Amino acid sequence: MAKKEKKGISLTNQILLASVIGLLAGALIGPAIAPIGALGQIFLNLIMMSVPIIILGAVTEAVGQLSPAELGKLGAKIFGLFLISTIIAAALGVVFGFIIQPGVGVDLVATDADITGHGQSFTDILVGFFPSNIIDSLAQGNMMQVIIFALFLGVATSSYINQTGDESLLNLVKTMNKTVLTIIGFVMKAAPIGVGALLAEVAATTGFSVLIPLGKYLLTLLIATFLIMVVYIGATAIKLKVSPIELTKKIIPMSVMAATTTSSAMSLPIKMKDSEEKLGVSPRISNLVNPLGMVLNSAGQAVFLSIASIFIIQLFNIEVTAAGLLQIVVLSTLACMGTLAVPGGALVIFASLMPTLGLPVEGVAFIAGVDWFRGAITTIPNVAGDALISAIVADMEGEFDRDIFDGKKIHRQEEGMIENAGAQK
Repeated sequence: MAKKEKKGISLTNQILLASVIGLLAGALIGPAIAPIGALGQIFLNLIMMSVPIIILGAVTEAVGQLSPAELGKLGAKIFGLFLISTIIAAALGVVFGFIIQPGVGVDLVATDADITGHGQSFTDILVGFFPSNIIDSLAQGNMMQVIIFALFLGVATSSYINQTGDESLLNLVKTMNKTVLTIIGFVMKAAPIGVGALLAEVAATTGFSVLIPLGKYLLTLLIATFLIMVVYIGATAIKLKVSPIELTKKIIPMSVMAATTTSSAMSLPIKMKDSEEKLGVSPRISNLVNPLGMVLNSAGQAVFLSIASIFIIQLFNIEVTAAGLLQIVVLSTLACMGTLAVPGGALVIFASLMPTLGLPVEGVAFIAGVDWFRGAITTIPNVAGDALISAIVADMEGEFDRDIFDGKKIHRQEEGMIENAGAQK
């Protein structure tokens, strides 16, 4: 019988350790260490180069296996859960904004930020969802347009299979998906180096002094985000009938990746992998819910938009009515549908919303200096929330594997890798 290999430090702990070392090195050495950020940028580029292909392949595979009736029923459940979670986040942001009052008694100097909103009408935004050239959409990393095309391609694939029984295209897509995920697996081995380099640059160039005057603002975000996660984990644990503590442990790796990269897109591969291999979500559900969630479910962005709005209102002593508060919740929710899933995207969206809310656009400059720290907090519910919703949907569809969640069964992809390794010995 083969001996069990000793387990080393897990990738999650490696990333955490590298994060601490990077932050300390950046703070102690200062701007001289900033060039190391190039290593971090290379890591992010290597992750991002595969994300549009992962989304295209995963959604196509998931939809290609469904009948139109199944897709309609499943789509309604997914969209409904995303909408409810985002509304809750936006409302909690407003509530905690008034409880903690982050903008009251704060004397700030605006940072040198070049963040401008791009005012678009609702029709412009709606038209922008639909690609005119899918190659261009893939090249630009326009996630919403890639998903729209993938939905059409998936429906067409399903229709073709029903008419001919020929599954060759679907099998090709499945093979491509597995191959691209293998590439991601190679890249993720360098995650500790990449993340450590990124955080060293952040600490060296941004510093921690900006945190002091904006401490209440970040604290408000932290408390609201923590409560959102408690609600999400609690509701999921009740639905799945599992331990909330065990559930929390299983979403830690993806949460660490989300916090350190501040990007839902870059966290997508590990989110999909852990949804299937740790939470017990079927590949069919994971391939559909997780990519869709990246652009439709942005609870973290919603809570940021609402808290930042309240912060600016308090900072400039602007009067706000109950109707104005409702408008903040509604617009913060709608603004999260199909928006940027990359670092800094939320700040641009906020700048775009401010004129509609009647807020001074220059207010963005006051919070721009701590946007990385904001992203480290609010990307967690974006990423972990998608995975938790995928588990709920899997349970509703009878595709939640409790044995995988309990660790009694190895996920079949991992099991196949073990068998292949054994055959090669």
